[in-house]
Amino acid sequence: MEQEYALRGTIIADGQEIRDGLVVVAAGKIVYAGEAEAYAGECPAHLLTVENGRICPGLVDMHMHGIDGHDTMDGTPESLQAISGALARYGVTSFLATTMTAPYAELEPVLENIARASQAGLPGAEAIGIHLEGPWINPRYKGAQKEENISLPRLDAVKRMYELAQGLIKVVTIAPEQPEALEAIAWLKERGVIVSAGHTGATFAQAAEAVDAGVRHFTHCFNAMTGLHHREPGVVGAAMYHEHLSTELIADGIHVHPAVMRILYRVKTPGRLALVSDSMRAAALGEGTYDLGGQEVRVRDNQAQLADGTLAGSILTLNKAVANMVTLSGVPLAEAVEMASHTPAAILGYGERKGRLAAGYDADMIVLDDDFEVAMTFVAGKRVYERAQQPNP
Repeated sequence: MEQEYALRGTIIADGQEIRDGLVVVAAGKIVYAGEAEAYAGECPAHLLTVENGRICPGLVDMHMHGIDGHDTMDGTPESLQAISGALARYGVTSFLATTMTAPYAELEPVLENIARASQAGLPGAEAIGIHLEGPWINPRYKGAQKEENISLPRLDAVKRMYELAQGLIKVVTIAPEQPEALEAIAWLKERGVIVSAGHTGATFAQAAEAVDAGVRHFTHCFNAMTGLHHREPGVVGAAMYHEHLSTELIADGIHVHPAVMRILYRVKTPGRLALVSDSMRAAALGEGTYDLGGQEVRVRDNQAQLADGTLAGSILTLNKAVANMVTLSGVPLAEAVEMASHTPAAILGYGERKGRLAAGYDADMIVLDDDFEVAMTFVAGKRVYERAQQPNP
């Protein structure tokens, strides 16, 4: 694309659908987004009219492990490049490369690889940081993580992982009831890391203590944590009770029932509920047998499971998460888009740069058709994906 251009059509901006909208881009930034007739400047010569679908802010996936046959834990630049390109096909313009429980000897080079790849740049979605999920979790709530690799969050190990990632660790999932966890939580908070309660057997009281120590987020709410009970609210209750804190939701209709998805949306509101994929390498590939951290995963009927039936991440893509919130849970489209774009961007500290179609923001944009499929993706104003046109029958 040229340095200066414009997109015209229905846009999602200012929390609403604007039917005749205009987005003007120059030097990788948005200089105008709003009603076309209200634009006072001269429209760029390069104008792309979107007749079908909607122009939306790029999606931000703050919890994804892999896609299209590749995984963050592969630990290679080639895998991250492939993940970046694949994510762009599904509307993701920024992501956190997410790890999983493994021995430190395996995790450390993975962190170094992500740091190098992020600094070098990627061909599609931008890697804006790391989500460290494990190894500091509760074995009883391990999900698809390997129990033998789980360890306690001792401060020396936490510090080493942080240093190896060169400041790129944005989120750490931790079980706050584990020994030494509160000290680690406080240390991470002081460095601006978002500490997320997840894979945890904490009681409501323990979760509240963790919030006092610095927990600010909850990993894939309802999954791998103590559930809501009227006499023991658990971690789910803590996620709902603490209104100022944010939480993730895997909105595939499998990890969480669509009715419960809607309840969580109503309790947390779009500004505190981030849609995530939690996708593993089978995403975008279909049914078959795959690997997750050395474990065999079978994908059938849109579910990824270990041999014992444990859900092993998902094969969800973030554009489908948006679709599911709209079609399964009755959420307005603009709010579903917000939960997959500006909300995670704001949680991660990028709320003034990413996740909105607004002047001054990065020109991270997508075109979603009426079936929620991605037709085009732009990252910093550059078109990184365009769906091939289907031949006429």
